Amino acid sequence: MTGVKDYDYNVFVNCPFDKLYKKLFYAIVFTIIDCGFKPKCALEVVDSSEERMKKLFELISRCRLGIHDISRTQLDSKTRLPRFNMPLELGMFFGAKNFGTRKQKLKNCIIMDSKEFRYQMFISDISGKDIKAHNNKVKKVIKIIRDWLGTYSEVLLHGQDKIYNKYNLFDSQLPEQCKILSTSKRELTFMDFRLLAEEWLVKYDDVNG
Repeated sequence: MTGVKDYDYNVFVNCPFDKLYKKLFYAIVFTIIDCGFKPKCALEVVDSSEERMKKLFELISRCRLGIHDISRTQLDSKTRLPRFNMPLELGMFFGAKNFGTRKQKLKNCIIMDSKEFRYQMFISDISGKDIKAHNNKVKKVIKIIRDWLGTYSEVLLHGQDKIYNKYNLFDSQLPEQCKILSTSKRELTFMDFRLLAEEWLVKYDDVNG
């Protein structure tokens, strides 16, 4: 069973996983790790013997914190329909918070969109929440997440510029790290990326303090 400490520092990441969003996804995961928290997302759930919704509920139940990006609303080029996984998982997170145990009621989350107030056109029921606009910019995403996690951290966090510079350095070295693993950046799984980022940050902080 997940301990209280794990629960407090696990962050559920609910965002697009497509190629266009990947630069933001990687920045989100890196920032969470650099701030001393543990990113968790649906991509780590690979048990084919268990139904997907059950997996998601189990994963959400293990995370006190959640980052939800609802910016992906455009129509799929093939189906001409939007994908609603992000709003669905946001609703699951809200449900766990409102109807769950005392521990689940401790949940908190941040919601992001690409533009300010854009969400009012397609999911107006969350009006009144403090929705953050990232404008599809890596640096803005890092600032939003760093400042939000700072309210839950027990230690002072690096400033947004330092995290941004570290992320750019890590990203520039990532292809070489992939070569060592006989893989490519394009083929990295979520768990691959998370472990590489964790190891890199430990080495970086040991050298640079």
